[in-house]
Amino acid sequence: MSLEKAIYRQLERIAGKENCSGAQEDRVCYSFDGTARTCLPDAVVFPGSALEISDILALANDKKIPVIPRGAGSGMTGGSLPVHGGIVLVLSRLNRILQIDGDNLIAHVEPGVVTGRFHRSVEAKGLFYPPDPSSSDISTLGGNVAECAGGPHAVKYGVTRDYVLGLEVVLPTGEIITTGVQTAKGVVGYDMTRLFTGSEGTLGVITRMTLRLLPLPQAVRTMTAVFDKMDIAAETVSEIIRRGIIPRTIEYMDNASIRCVEAYIHIGLPVDAGALLIIEVDGKEAEVDRDILTLEQLCRSQGAVSVQTAKTPGEAATLWKARKSISPALFRYAPDKINEDIVVPRNRLPDMVRQIDQLREETGLTMVSFGHAGDGNIHFNIMLDKHDPAELKKAEAAVDRVFDYTIELGGTISGEHGIGITKSAYISKEIGWVEINLMKKIKRTFDPNNILNPGKIFPD
Repeated sequence: MSLEKAIYRQLERIAGKENCSGAQEDRVCYSFDGTARTCLPDAVVFPGSALEISDILALANDKKIPVIPRGAGSGMTGGSLPVHGGIVLVLSRLNRILQIDGDNLIAHVEPGVVTGRFHRSVEAKGLFYPPDPSSSDISTLGGNVAECAGGPHAVKYGVTRDYVLGLEVVLPTGEIITTGVQTAKGVVGYDMTRLFTGSEGTLGVITRMTLRLLPLPQAVRTMTAVFDKMDIAAETVSEIIRRGIIPRTIEYMDNASIRCVEAYIHIGLPVDAGALLIIEVDGKEAEVDRDILTLEQLCRSQGAVSVQTAKTPGEAATLWKARKSISPALFRYAPDKINEDIVVPRNRLPDMVRQIDQLREETGLTMVSFGHAGDGNIHFNIMLDKHDPAELKKAEAAVDRVFDYTIELGGTISGEHGIGITKSAYISKEIGWVEINLMKKIKRTFDPNNILNPGKIFPD
């Protein structure tokens, strides 16, 4: 451990000896995230309150020691990696659902609450929290807010920022502040809540959240549509939206993702299909029955070779198991992957699909795409062996071209994964230098000594 013993002893006095570790094995456990990159911290601390976090940050700010907030470590851009060493601040002990208020449709929660647990808790009370990242069984609400997570429901319900009403935050200098409101409306002062949401742990440590809830939909129906070609499926998505139908979910899988998932979990997916759409609608019983029938007819008219509606919740759950199994299944193709989450306007989705197909043919690389077709969010993956320099160079050049084409189509290089360290070199493709420097000034205002999650978002 490279922290001075005196500083480590102070951390123990703040959080308790049992909640601090400088042991090699513990530091290794918190040295990686979903990117599979590793950066070893100097110490790991598990604070139990906002006051403890305040004292830790005040100490770190005084001694100029990096502090990296961490949820479940499921992020895909390196946001929780201690790239400059320092203290990893694990928020798993702050895991209480403080209140679910059905009268006002809000909940007060701590950042360490696992997202899936929160979903189940509010649904047991007839309520609904729409943000649903694929990692919801392990990811935490604090991490979701820090990254502004999305998920399949975004096409109809929006993303995490649309459900964050207020926050309690500890600033890098140790002050504890509250932002936002508990009401449906509120426009007093600057919108600090939105500023912290999606800031990737670079401006403050979130210690409490007030989240907006909705009434739980009465009914949900899930269907699949199989297509011979991916671009026909993409055109169908555009046509669904043009017809004024807004499903709660429109997910897609290309042929490569269909084949690898079927080999992984063996549920009878059509491995010869060019693409598979998973479409879900919700609402009142009569509305849902009408919408699912309309969607079945529309998909067939667009050229779907097969359309099926899940007859039971179990069948629907199997379809979602397939969709959520894609990421782990991809490693059947190669030991490593480059994972991007580009977004294009929905009506340009067919153009993006064709560009990916062209790149696949030109480069010979194994490319797999899937994602949230309903909002134009494509999870674009290149499977490779990163120890092969020539293959890695070719893959990085392909990513550069994908990003350029994404911007050309009016899209964004990151829809829900953030920038972290993996995309920081590309940020100027989308944001001008005047804007980047303004963001850096905001960072310096909140964090004058650059101790909180340094090295993230902006190129060093």
